[in-house]
Order: sequence, then C-alpha cells, then structure tokens
Amino acid sequence: MHPRKTALVTGATSGICLAIATELASRGMNRVLNGFGDSADIEALRSDLARAHGADVLYDSADMSRQEAIEAMMRRAIDHFVGIDVLVNNAGIQHVAPVDELPVDKWNDILTINLTAVFHTTRLALPHMKFNGWGRIVNIASAHALVDSPYKSAYVAAKHGIAGFTKTVALEGAEIGITANAVCPGYVLTPLVEKQIPDTAKARGITENRSNATCCWPRNPPSVS
Repeated sequence: MHPRKTALVTGATSGICLAIATELASRGMNRVLNGFGDSADIEALRSDLARAHGADVLYDSADMSRQEAIEAMMRRAIDHFVGIDVLVNNAGIQHVAPVDELPVDKWNDILTINLTAVFHTTRLALPHMKFNGWGRIVNIASAHALVDSPYKSAYVAAKHGIAGFTKTVALEGAEIGITANAVCPGYVLTPLVEKQIPDTAKARGITENRSNATCCWPRNPPSVS
C-alpha cells in the first residue's frame, strides 16, 4: 500500500506538464509520468524526481492515440499504486491549416489525443476516486477552449470539447469529493508551440520570426513587480 497520494500526468516529459509533474513531486506525491522522448533522458528525469523527493515515480510510454494502450497504462498504475488520486490530462498535438486543407488523418489524430484520451483516463480513474470520496482532475485545455483561432479547427474543436467535458465531470463529482477543473493558458513557448510556428507563418503569410513574436510568450518574459 502507498500512503502517499498518487498523481498521473500525461504529456509529462516536456512543456507545461513537466513543470506540473515537478511541482507535484515537491508536494510528496507518487507519480506516473507519461510522454514521449529519449529513453535515457526520461529515465534520468524519473530517477531525479524519485531521488529528490523520496517518492515512487513510474514512467509509462502509452500512446495516447490508442485506447488499449491507455487502458493498459491505467491498469498498471492502479495495480501498482492501488488507484489514482490526482489526474492531470495534458497530452496533445497540433496541426495548423485552413479547414479545406486540413488532412482528415490530422483531424482524427487531434480529436483522439486531445479529447478522447481525456475521456478514457478520466473514466478509468474515477472508480478509485469515488471509492475514496476524494479526487482531483485537472485538464490542461487552452485559451482555444474559450475563443476561436483561424487555421486550428481541430485543435479548437477538441479544446472546446475539453471545456464541456470538464464541466460535466465537475457536476457529477461535486457531491462526492471529486473536483474537475480546466486550465486555459495562452501561448507558452513549449515544444508543441514551437513546432507549429512554421505552419502558422505559412498560413498567415508572415515570417516565422513574426509568427513567434505575435503568438508566443518570450523565453525570458520581464518580471512583474
């Protein structure tokens, strides 16, 4: 048995959720990290988090586009830790193109990874949360869950879906100690955003430097007093 609470974080090997996973580690939680990357780098990250905070840290490379892979990851995590107490859904992909030029496979992939995967992890985490009468679900949505943007139809559709899905889960869990919240950040210069800069520049007919300057936070933003 693990007396500590356990958090499962998808897309945790880079970007926003790497920072979230590190913060959860500092709060003494066991963690399951999911994401892609160099195996040696990921093992170094896993062992560093475990050593620095004295917690049990597992890594699972489940492909979030595959239902069976998500189910296997959740089974392994639940069997090892006897449940998931905190679920952070962050894994996502992006493709920038006008609607009539958006490849169908890109639409399907974005909806599957950015939206459907959140349904699968949530439905599989909820039984343990309900049994304990306590759970926290945090879905990393986007400003695009609230407002539109050209050339990102699939992403905007998925993130609007996340907002609605989160509200439903919140209503269902409100009386039994389970909360669900969606965080809607603006542009953050993560690997996902960096990869879309060339496509955004092409779609808007501007340079990549201008696209970077207009759509992303600077790497070293000024401090606020």
